[in-house]
Amino acid sequence: MNTAEWAERALAEAAVGQEPLSREEQVLERIERARRRKPKVTEERVTMAHGAGGKASRTLIQAVFVDAFANPALQRLDDGATLDLGTGRLVFTTDAYVVSPLFFPGGDIGDLAVNGTVNDLAVCGARPMYLSAGFVLEEGFPVADLRRITASMAAAAERAGVRVVTGDTKVVQRGKADGCYVTTSGIGALERPVTLGESRVRPGDAVIVSGPVGEHGVTVMIARGELDIEADLTSDTAPVHEAVAALLDAVPVRMMRDATRGGVATILNEIAVGAGLAVTADERAIPVRPVVSGACELLGLDPLYVACEGRFVAVVDGDHAAAAVRALRRHPVSEGAAVVGTVEAGPPGMVLLKTASGGTRIVDLLVGDPLPRIC
Repeated sequence: MNTAEWAERALAEAAVGQEPLSREEQVLERIERARRRKPKVTEERVTMAHGAGGKASRTLIQAVFVDAFANPALQRLDDGATLDLGTGRLVFTTDAYVVSPLFFPGGDIGDLAVNGTVNDLAVCGARPMYLSAGFVLEEGFPVADLRRITASMAAAAERAGVRVVTGDTKVVQRGKADGCYVTTSGIGALERPVTLGESRVRPGDAVIVSGPVGEHGVTVMIARGELDIEADLTSDTAPVHEAVAALLDAVPVRMMRDATRGGVATILNEIAVGAGLAVTADERAIPVRPVVSGACELLGLDPLYVACEGRFVAVVDGDHAAAAVRALRRHPVSEGAAVVGTVEAGPPGMVLLKTASGGTRIVDLLVGDPLPRIC
């Protein structure tokens, strides 16, 4: 069913047995009903879309993993699980990295793995402390490249003030992997009496992005050499824990998310759906470097959906938005922070973007990702 047919069907269904709604209201109601359905994986086999961070990923997670392992900590679907040990609280997280190529301008799979896990802990409000590292290596992988990756991980861990304290290594036959995959898990301590999450978001809150978006995904795509594009661009991979700590100390923070797979657009949808509220963003306020917007235009991409690895989205009390931005801009990793939108009462679960041309459009979750294997 194409978009036009879908919209007409929504109009017809909405018109039965109720007061007439505007065309926009009817389409929004159709979207909301679709979102309320129990997630169901209809494919018989896993596809690349299932690992892209969009609708297919979320459906797979909810219909398979959450269904199998159901528990309160997991069902929050945060960047990490908050655990109360009785003597204190900690955050535990894990992530796998399959980026291709392994080495790219501004970073590699090693520092990407460390920074990604550090950032997942940080946006949950925790001070990152300890990491584990698991390696799946393909037979024939150069030892020199492995040393380069581990050296990069060690340097990133030192910068972030964490230690890699345990790990595992497996080797598979030649052709059964893509050189090297890395999985990192992390533990962080919750030292502040804060509780973060979509349930704390309120109408009037401000939505902040910590810096220019889309740099990592575009950098990796260009590094693959499949496109005749040259750009002076490096990945934004970096630890954000110090900027996050400064923000938590400066203003009341409702929630934070690491804008990786699916980009800022996915995070905005998670906020809206999780809070049962609306997010209105201003396209002109979203920081995007000209080189990124130019490359995205050539590739037919929207920078809002392109992954970052050193950026996060925060929702703060609207009365403290200016103070939040000032606190973030004191740190190099977040010196480009900006308020990009506000939280509103409705339409619930929707993200609306005020475009540079003066119109408004819905920003929905993508099914898949036009840039696979970027983290």
